[in-house]
Parts: sequence; C-alpha cells; structure tokens
Amino acid sequence: MNNPHQHGPPQNDVSPGSGPEEAEAGSGVQVLVLPLLAHFELGQLVATPGALSVLEQANTSPAELIGRHLSGDWGTVDKDDWAANDRALREGTRLLSAYALPSTGEKVWVITEWDRSTTTVLMPSEY
Repeated sequence: MNNPHQHGPPQNDVSPGSGPEEAEAGSGVQVLVLPLLAHFELGQLVATPGALSVLEQANTSPAELIGRHLSGDWGTVDKDDWAANDRALREGTRLLSAYALPSTGEKVWVITEWDRSTTTVLMPSEY
C-alpha cells in the first residue's frame, strides 16, 4: 500500500511481490511481499483511506491481512461464509474475508472480485 502518511487518491495501488511483508522500493513506493502458498490471484490491490487509517491506528500492516486472505484464512466470517469462500475458490465467485484488528477491535474486510481482477481492503461501512 502507499505510505499511509502520504496523501493521494481515494484508493491506493499495491504492487504484489512474493513473501509475507511490505518492503520499501525506490521512489517512495512500497512493494507488497506475499506468501508463496496462494490459493488464487489477487488482481490489482487497492485500499480505501478509511481502512488504511484504522490499520495504521492498530499498528497492523495491510500485507498481514492480504496474506491471510490469499492463503485461505477468511478471518472472523461465520461458518456459512467460510464454506462459501471455499466454494468460491472452486467456482470462481467473490471472496470475502473479515478481520478484527487486535488492538482496536475494528473490523476490516478484504474482498477479491469474482473475476480476480481486484482485491480491496475496506471498512464494512465503505461497502
């Protein structure tokens, strides 16, 4: 994700890499390093300003949540939504993960579109 201290467009692009953390690249761009065990394609990564703000307040990296989502850890969704996500991996439908941030309790969603073109990190209120 772009540096949360920088001001920019309402959604911020994230460039995927290949491990579980963010690394600094040239020109002030952050590169997202994702887990090797990926269950699907993420497409373009974007995050809303609201999600970036609560993640910063909770001292949680967006890369952590995206990595969990990518590896099939759907977070705090109920058992029906968990099963729906598992089906979505086979059938190519939308994926939704929900994570409660540890220090604040705020909930953040990660949604990958059915066609795997885009993955968005957002607040439930921003859906």
